[in-house]
Amino acid sequence: MLYIQDLTYHPPATPDAILQSVTLELAPQQMGLIIGPSGSGKSTLLEILAGLVKKTSGSLRWRDQELAPENLQQLAGLVFQFPERHFCGSTILDELRLGHPELDKNRIDHVLREVGLSHLSQDTSPRSLSGGQQRRLALAVQLIRQPFLLLLDEPTAGLDWSMRKQLTSVLAKLKQSWCLLVVSHDAGELAAIADRCWTLHHGELHAVEPASLVKAAG
Repeated sequence: MLYIQDLTYHPPATPDAILQSVTLELAPQQMGLIIGPSGSGKSTLLEILAGLVKKTSGSLRWRDQELAPENLQQLAGLVFQFPERHFCGSTILDELRLGHPELDKNRIDHVLREVGLSHLSQDTSPRSLSGGQQRRLALAVQLIRQPFLLLLDEPTAGLDWSMRKQLTSVLAKLKQSWCLLVVSHDAGELAAIADRCWTLHHGELHAVEPASLVKAAG
């Protein structure tokens, strides 16, 4: 279980806190969805949970263990917005093995099946993939690390309706085995598969019923 209690982030250079007393709980095999406009603090929250940014105050716990930034880097895998811009490998296999040269074939094959890319040659260039396939490869890059918590920043941004639907299906499958926290400016198709939902405005988080977001998106 992920517990966030009264988390605040207030950099010295800003007059107001970017995140204000954020509190939420998310269980394994659940997907949480946070909806908010640009500048509301969504990406900052994910970066704190990934151990990339240090919180100002508050508590972060996983299974009742308080987590420092170095613990969070082991716990969580963050898929950035437009992750395809950060690909470095010349092939799918190279991309998955970056930093993990010891990976065996079975683990690689399993992860590619999880994200629906097992039908592609592992010698395929990531640059030649469709937008939706690139997002799924970015998911695979994080899953190969075997994190407990998977964080996704605007995973459907820039994708057409068909690719969004395919990616949503992959996330619905992944949440059966992983704990997912997704942030987006638009609920879209994601609200229908979310177990917990919140809105984030001016750094303040408020719980909402997933059904209300599904209705609003429809």
